Amino acid sequence: QVQLVESGGGLVQPGGSLRLSCAASGFTSSSYAMGWYRQASGKERELVAGISSTRDITNYGESAKGRFTISRANGKSTVYLQMNSLKPEDTAVYYCNLRYYSGSLLEVWGQGTLVTVSS
Repeated sequence: QVQLVESGGGLVQPGGSLRLSCAASGFTSSSYAMGWYRQASGKERELVAGISSTRDITNYGESAKGRFTISRANGKSTVYLQMNSLKPEDTAVYYCNLRYYSGSLLEVWGQGTLVTVSS
């Protein structure tokens, strides 16, 4: 069974930093992508950042560019999201996402971790 385990959410003051982690297990694929999405109260889920398993190609949502960095542990299906210069509008539930090929394209979501930016 494919599983995503997220950690690192919490309460932080504006201007502060947090690091989210997501470890994927239970799947076998040489080509996959992992990423982070977020959903604020009353809003649609949006892409924060993504990274591919091949060459670690990254992409970012507009709100994350210049402040957030996604990375992948070497040779492992674990990704990190370093979030700096956090703003109150970054408050949301952050979800880890995995897409991989196993005969067809499959997608798995984590349970979500709450990030609250407030003084």
